[in-house]
Amino acid sequence: MIAGVAQITDTTSSPLQARSPLGLMADAARAAADDAGPGEALLREIDSLMAVRLFSDSTPRFKSPFGKIANPPWSVAQRIGALPREMVYTPGGGNMPQAALNRACERIAAGESSVTLLVGGEALRTELAARRQGLQLDWSEDAPVIADELGGHRMGFSAHEAAHGMRAAINIYPLIEQAIRGARNRSIQEHSMAMSRLFARFAAVAKDNPLATRRAGYSAEEIAGCTPTNPMIGFPYTKLMTANAYVDQAAALIVCCSAKADEMGIASSKRVYLHGCAQGNDHWYVSERWNLHSSPAIREVVAKTLAMAGKTLDDVAVFDLYSCFPSAVEIACQEIGLAEDDPRGFTVTGGLPYFGGPGNNYAMHAIAAMVERLRKMPGSFGLVTANGNYVTKHAAGLYSTTPPGRPWEREDPTMLQRELDALPKAPFTEKPNGRAKIETYTVIHSKTGPELGIVVGRLTENGLRFIANTPNDPGLFADLETRDALGRLGSVRSEGERNFFVPE
Repeated sequence: MIAGVAQITDTTSSPLQARSPLGLMADAARAAADDAGPGEALLREIDSLMAVRLFSDSTPRFKSPFGKIANPPWSVAQRIGALPREMVYTPGGGNMPQAALNRACERIAAGESSVTLLVGGEALRTELAARRQGLQLDWSEDAPVIADELGGHRMGFSAHEAAHGMRAAINIYPLIEQAIRGARNRSIQEHSMAMSRLFARFAAVAKDNPLATRRAGYSAEEIAGCTPTNPMIGFPYTKLMTANAYVDQAAALIVCCSAKADEMGIASSKRVYLHGCAQGNDHWYVSERWNLHSSPAIREVVAKTLAMAGKTLDDVAVFDLYSCFPSAVEIACQEIGLAEDDPRGFTVTGGLPYFGGPGNNYAMHAIAAMVERLRKMPGSFGLVTANGNYVTKHAAGLYSTTPPGRPWEREDPTMLQRELDALPKAPFTEKPNGRAKIETYTVIHSKTGPELGIVVGRLTENGLRFIANTPNDPGLFADLETRDALGRLGSVRSEGERNFFVPE
């Protein structure tokens, strides 16, 4: 069960006074032990410590200029006085907090662990401020041992995708969003307002959450409207539709067996149980997927999570759906079977654009917030979903204060993964030439305006999918953003490592 939780958000400390990612994680761990009740005594009982991979170790775009923590779980353990036998530094991905918790519960059920600490944190707000002020910070720390990285970190994009600009979430999720718009047969304006109405509900929750980083309670019109403070980032996404990564946030969970909780005197009112869980990946590269507007993995992961608990959607009182961009929520609702105006709502925090998107660790905050909510709703059930990479890696958990009525046992995740891996892939070519049409597209903006057009298309002759860039033409960029280009015909040619599509 989860015995202790904690969250930290810092929006005000100056760079020289602010905590490093390591400092935030250590403070969150201590606060989680205090939340459970025993405090330092519980920290000394930790036999497994899992730290969620920092963004600086996950993607070249976020590499820190202030040094590397060689072994984050070891460094956290040193600061909190823990002596864990197992130290894990997870692969990257927003799915990892839930996936790590699934693993921790499995090990506890098998008697391999009695107390596990899960922790993660980011200080990208401070890092950005320090860089802008020309300050030098030292966040580096060596370690005498190497953490278990559970197979290591794997980038979520192919070299061919990267060559065309498909290597950052803000460049890829807009392609997924446009594919959703096409599948729903909406105009640009209709879909923009649908996205904004969906996310206005998240912003309203963040408004009442003192830990949220954007608490203005934005309206749908404010979210959709392009202004100097809400510019277009990657068409059709404005800034207020995107995860806010530049935050200082940390969260921690302490998970233990019932015997240890009893021994440590942890109150029954603190205990929240994981009743069901599952995890699985869609085809790894976006360009491989049969279409870009669905997720077989989300559908199966949530179905197996509910089945493990013997529950249905009707039994769920509270949700937190991973919300880095509108497309993540739209696809989750579609696959799970939820209406986008479900009165239960889809977040307990306010979501990544408004609560904050601390790298790979948002779902840790969602789980912590869900635990706090369920403690106030004894017997109710809450569902958390987590998403890594580009609607790629998925995990889910169903929680309640009610103890499970049977021994905890989950299905081997490799069984579902074999089924997902066997699903068909889209026929693809890296060297397209000839007449073609647009399957989905986006225009990527910088601070000075539109700068890159990305097209996922199909050759009209044989249906092979391809990736291409458009000409760097401001007039074309403007046309793509005002006149619907889904299904538009044109020609594609291959030049070296890149392809170029010219629409008619």
